[in-house]
Amino acid sequence: MRDHRRLLIWARSHALAVEVRRATRGFPRAGYGPLQSQTTRAAESVVLNIVEGCGASSLKEFARFLDHSIKSTSELESQLELAKDYGALGGWEYQRLSTETVEIRRMICGYRAKVLSTAKAPDRPSG
Repeated sequence: MRDHRRLLIWARSHALAVEVRRATRGFPRAGYGPLQSQTTRAAESVVLNIVEGCGASSLKEFARFLDHSIKSTSELESQLELAKDYGALGGWEYQRLSTETVEIRRMICGYRAKVLSTAKAPDRPSG
């Protein structure tokens, strides 16, 4: 079991989820409820899959949860773009949140590759 609080990808994705929730509170009241809900759920899914993966019993299983986080960043990026194009999210806020989403995806991809390479490494005989 890993401590998710020690992972930079957790800290960054946690902060992003908080910022996305704050940003979606500014959506117009009428007609944007489903997009607001899906956007916040995708942002929260990124961080929650990292946390759940930290409790995985194997590195391969952990990598699978990281993969779910990666997919959630893609979903979030698309939802942010829709919100911008619909006029529910300002261009500056969209750019800031989208840039952070892409950066977090890159970080998670790199960390997932590291986890998988560790999982595939042959066991070394002890002493």
